Amino acid sequence: MNTPTCFSLSWIDHVAHLSLNRPEALNTMSPTFWRELDTLLRQIHDEGRARALVISSTGKHFSAGMALETFGGAITMDDQSPEGRAAIFDLLTDMQTTFTRLEALRVPVIFAIQGGCVGAGVDMICAGCIRYASADAFFCIQEINIGMVADVGTLQRLPKLIPMGVVKELAYTGRRLGAQRALAVGLVNEVFDTHAATVDAALQCAREIASKPPVAIWGSKQAIDYARDHSVEDSLRQMGWLQGAIWSNAHVREAITATKERRAADFAPLAPLSSFRDGA
Repeated sequence: MNTPTCFSLSWIDHVAHLSLNRPEALNTMSPTFWRELDTLLRQIHDEGRARALVISSTGKHFSAGMALETFGGAITMDDQSPEGRAAIFDLLTDMQTTFTRLEALRVPVIFAIQGGCVGAGVDMICAGCIRYASADAFFCIQEINIGMVADVGTLQRLPKLIPMGVVKELAYTGRRLGAQRALAVGLVNEVFDTHAATVDAALQCAREIASKPPVAIWGSKQAIDYARDHSVEDSLRQMGWLQGAIWSNAHVREAITATKERRAADFAPLAPLSSFRDGA
């Protein structure tokens, strides 16, 4: 792809670091934002190079959510006919797919959040695995404050992360959830004094993850996400199939040997992916 205008992507060994970089626009989500994010996620997913992804932002706020001017331009919500209203379903499905792609990434996704995380910003961070926040961070389901229902994932994923009563309070009132309360209810893993410290913590966590066997991390993510949405009985059965598919005596030996020898372990990366449609 061409050089992104809404993001910067950097690499530290096996850790990908994706940063929202339109602070002058409060990192709002324009159509370009969605196109670039989708393309970058596909790239990271398919290459197999990344073993963890950190997503951070720049400026005072993580993201102010959807760019409101988008609704008057690129996005048309036609409520004047049943056909137009039906088309809203397909439009939303297209947007939802990008954050679902983030959730389904083959590697863990760690967010470092500063300032305001508003509207679609909340939809986005709910699709991650681990969330760190700076002390000035706050979260707001802003959609209700502008007369609409949050529709890109917050109301579906947030109840899996925090108590339902808190979800309803935030969704019905549009109140801000500050960093310390977000920590108390389990939305974020830890709160740091500064944005820089938050990003450092996210990168450190990513480096630790990257030191483990990538296929075991992949398997752990598969098992955890499956268990979230299924019964214990079904999840245990899935675990048996999963472990039988990816078990590696070599990985176990290497992990134990590296620990004994006090060195970094050496594990194979995830295999690159290519689409069937891209073949000859």
